[in-house]
Amino acid sequence: MAFFLARMKRPAFLTLLTCSAACSLTAWAQSPSAAILEADVCVYGGTSGGVAAAVQAARMGKKVVLLEPGRHLGSMTSGGLSAVDIGDPRTVGGIAKEYFTRLVAGYGKTLEWDKPFISKGGGPATGGAYSIEPHVAEQVFNDMVNEAGVTVRFDSRLAKAEKDGANITAIVLADGQTVRARMYVDTTYEGDLMAKAGVSYTITREGNAKYGETYNGISYDPKYQPRTNHLKPGPTGRVKGGQGVWDRDLPLDPYVVPGDPNSGLLPLLNAGDPGTPGEPAPGVQAYCFRLCLSTAPDRLPISPPTDYDPKRYELVARFIAGCLAMGDDMDLRWFSKHDALPNDKWDFNTATFGGNLPGASWEWPEASYDRRVEIAKEHENYHRGLLHFLATDSRVPEKVRADMKRYGLPKDEFKDNGGWPHQLYIREARRMVSDLVLTEHHTFGRQIAAHSVGLGSYGTDTHEIRRIVKDGVVQREGKTAGGRDGAPPYPIGYSAIVPKASECTNLYVTFALSASHTAFSSIRMEPVFMVTSQSAATAACQALDAGVTVQNVDQAKLREQLLKDKQVLEWKKEWGSSGH
Repeated sequence: MAFFLARMKRPAFLTLLTCSAACSLTAWAQSPSAAILEADVCVYGGTSGGVAAAVQAARMGKKVVLLEPGRHLGSMTSGGLSAVDIGDPRTVGGIAKEYFTRLVAGYGKTLEWDKPFISKGGGPATGGAYSIEPHVAEQVFNDMVNEAGVTVRFDSRLAKAEKDGANITAIVLADGQTVRARMYVDTTYEGDLMAKAGVSYTITREGNAKYGETYNGISYDPKYQPRTNHLKPGPTGRVKGGQGVWDRDLPLDPYVVPGDPNSGLLPLLNAGDPGTPGEPAPGVQAYCFRLCLSTAPDRLPISPPTDYDPKRYELVARFIAGCLAMGDDMDLRWFSKHDALPNDKWDFNTATFGGNLPGASWEWPEASYDRRVEIAKEHENYHRGLLHFLATDSRVPEKVRADMKRYGLPKDEFKDNGGWPHQLYIREARRMVSDLVLTEHHTFGRQIAAHSVGLGSYGTDTHEIRRIVKDGVVQREGKTAGGRDGAPPYPIGYSAIVPKASECTNLYVTFALSASHTAFSSIRMEPVFMVTSQSAATAACQALDAGVTVQNVDQAKLREQLLKDKQVLEWKKEWGSSGH
């Protein structure tokens, strides 16, 4: 399939770059702060969605400033998520489609946007614009904002939002810079501007009763229950039925002294009561780094953290022992599904014992910027230690150790961070609570949201919330990875990206949008984020032109412009269900 672009040569356009995009971005980042930076539209968050929103608003003739707390554009799409998940490519349009098409064109490839994915090796019929080097992805984002004339300002940590009633009048950054705009778009993963503006949100898994759902709240998916009768995988690493060896749950003893609860819990486990399935509970999905690793001769070593202690990975050792007892012929896929990238690079995902660090993500949504740096480092140290353990510990099968030793950090990626990704994978944080809350009734096709601004099409994919003790063994709580009962792609309603009118009248929220925990686990994919952000920027420009609040945008005119810009707003019946 054309979407899988493994082991391609470096794109020709990289060798032809002038310094225009890179130099202008650097200049914006280092230029002295003006007393007040003014714009028609302020986009907060230099994510993939932030770029899409900023470019769209600029193309519509508005003066746009894009503020990014860090030093890079694209976030996960350029930060290690080289295998970008897309439920059905036919749902992707507008700037998102333009971006990925442009991205792979540099490699001399085209994407089959008009065709559904086909299941391979028993896995789900989903996929993405695979095999793209992170630095190439970031360069395309840089080029697009530069070409559109967007003002970009890095190191822009948000301090407060100033309001007049329900209207944001300005935002103030931590360095004292004031940014004044007439419309704002929050494209952060965390919903930081939304929170500063006093908009209602939640970081609680609502529980099934609140919206009449089935998969919300505390959850123990039967597919991920500990057992010892796992089937042996085929060549793709998947067993019959599609589950991968990277998702293998065994009945592991959780105690320092096996069988003795008084000895305490092993590291990597979360304390607490297992709770009642379906009940509301705190906690967001586990985060990780999506690593880009290299087998090239000039790869950099993956050094362990300075406080590395193999005892921290005793639970992993017990997992290995359990797999070997079942007769598993283990290789590195047991610890990470990994997909080939160009130039001897690989995109590493997570696993039952992979990059995810359940529980460590809970503090992130409300944490300060400095504390987030510390939390990200905690994830990095855990992951570096795990990789070192897999490469060196005698309890790890030789086959796995030898395989792990083949990999290092790429010399030409994330150069300002020693080859390690600069973006932690924020799978879920704050979620707005607006007049429309998207629920699994929408994602499963039982309800249709009005005034579509884009389509969601991925399955119900929730990474574990906790790794705890239940029934005397280790269990992953909150982990789901199912379909949507064959339902077709579903509309994301306009009201899910705007706050309640009483709370804010000139703000859009496009990733931390209004959705239940379980619905969000389907919506949360990067291409969807880009689509909702472009639609939000379009609506923001129309609101400015008409002199109305975001809640009163003319939906007929908005739809007309979105379709003109090649957004996909409806699923065609002739395409079939494409449900996952």
